Amino acid sequence: MSRTTSPETTPTAPAPGARPEIAGLAARPTAEVIVIGGGINGIATFRDLALQGVDVVLIEQDDFVSGASAASSHMIHGGIRYLENGEFRLVRESVRERNGLLGTAPHYVKPLRTTVPIFSTLSGILSAPMRFLTHRQGRPAERGAALIKAGLTIYDSFSRGGGAVPRHRFLGAKTSLAELPALNPDLKYTATYYDASMHDPERLALDVLHDGLAAGPHARAANYAGAVALGAGGVRIRDAVTGHEFDLAADVVVNTTGPWTDLTNARLGRETRFMGGTKGSHIVLENDDLLAATGGREIFFEHSDGRIVLIYPIKGRVMVGTTDLEHDMREPATCTEAEVDYFFDLIAHVFPTVPVHRSQIVFRFSGVRPLPRHDDTRPGFVSRDYRLERTAVAERPGTVLLSLVGGKWTTFRALAEHLSDEVLDLLGRSRVRSTKGLPIGGGAGYPATDAARLVWVVGHGDGVGRERAEQLLERYGTRAERIIEAIEDAAETPLVGAPAHSREEIAWLAANERVVHLVDVVLRRTDLAFTGTVTAALLDELADVVGDVLGWDATTRAAESREARTVLAERHGVVLAEPAAR
Repeated sequence: MSRTTSPETTPTAPAPGARPEIAGLAARPTAEVIVIGGGINGIATFRDLALQGVDVVLIEQDDFVSGASAASSHMIHGGIRYLENGEFRLVRESVRERNGLLGTAPHYVKPLRTTVPIFSTLSGILSAPMRFLTHRQGRPAERGAALIKAGLTIYDSFSRGGGAVPRHRFLGAKTSLAELPALNPDLKYTATYYDASMHDPERLALDVLHDGLAAGPHARAANYAGAVALGAGGVRIRDAVTGHEFDLAADVVVNTTGPWTDLTNARLGRETRFMGGTKGSHIVLENDDLLAATGGREIFFEHSDGRIVLIYPIKGRVMVGTTDLEHDMREPATCTEAEVDYFFDLIAHVFPTVPVHRSQIVFRFSGVRPLPRHDDTRPGFVSRDYRLERTAVAERPGTVLLSLVGGKWTTFRALAEHLSDEVLDLLGRSRVRSTKGLPIGGGAGYPATDAARLVWVVGHGDGVGRERAEQLLERYGTRAERIIEAIEDAAETPLVGAPAHSREEIAWLAANERVVHLVDVVLRRTDLAFTGTVTAALLDELADVVGDVLGWDATTRAAESREARTVLAERHGVVLAEPAAR
């Protein structure tokens, strides 16, 4: 397939005040591939294609990693419960990708000890095989010890010959309660196994993005740039900041907008009914008793209604999730009070002596899983695997539209490789390198031992101090080197409202990580919102730092601060008092 430039793709002048990345797209409005959707799967596909030397453009109508990928359970896992649905290929791939990420992204992906409290011995032992053999849903039933033991044995086998985590173990009630005394004393067993945590999913995705951009000028990406049509001139792009529109032509258009895939296709003039995503919500609690009760491990089990439940210590807080509810993608996904009640009931079931209340919630978030259309199938039984759908573009002969249906965080690398191979075949090109085993962002050269970590910290601590170098290494992996280089010649100024971050650090993020709005910093470039650190005064402080970098005037800084307060309140349940007059 050869790329041609039609009259409709003649370069046009960028809009006045256009961001450099938007101006670059308008000045060179052709590519071999356009990837629409800047969640983890779109970003990973962009990276993979960029590494093959493909002229590829990634566009995202909001900020990068601001949709479904920002609402994950912060886990990289094999999906043990998918075995019951017979999805052995997906589980095997997921376990292998989990193990791979422990090595390629060790700065953000780490082994996670997970304990399952078990309240029966044989529950589910008859219904599960019937579901596996007949694919009938049946009534949800809490899984008993026998079924969980069988699943974990199979699960462990997928790590054989290169397993990166220990095998599972079973304990009786007495030993279990000695290890975790706050657990419900009615339990009969616990099963403990290992998956992996992903404490900073947004930052991991940004590392994948920057790896793609680093491949060369043939790889371009823009956030706040939406696809609004598809015609003879290519994909019509609208800059969400200026409103300017222009056409971008390509041979292959890839829709990776997750649960919004059908809505995106509709905007492109293609009606599809591929998707049937379900909403999953989480809350983050500041509760020292609950944090201590977890013993530093995730508590994970399937409730009697078939939903997956997790109580997860993270960043000095406790995250509780998740729900699995039908959702209309035309409406925003938010965590409801009914869902909070459900979470509190679950906590009481697992840790009956640990009180929790709403005042301890510091953050809520909700997203929609990119599941395939499932009609009458209950959400918990819908396949988590992925597939590609191909559509011809009659208005532009030779152009193909590919739609990604499904996909999950854990398998983003393998999914991107499969999708890229499909694209390469359409382009008549061959793969020149694999991403398997390739370090991601700040995972490159990340110290693997305490001794190596000390060497790194000592070697980078001259300008900022060893303690600060350690903190930045933990936060950004070895990409911290760039921040240290930028700030080591000047005395850092800690933020008044968040002393663990400095003005210079935030300024570097604003200058180097495609920040457009204040919420990008608060929600995705840092964990300030997630940990409940944000105050109205901190928003104003951040607006001044970011505004100095991006050239905001006083009116824009105030507007950005107000918008951030609105987003935090309406989407994340964080209500901040109005700040004093500036």
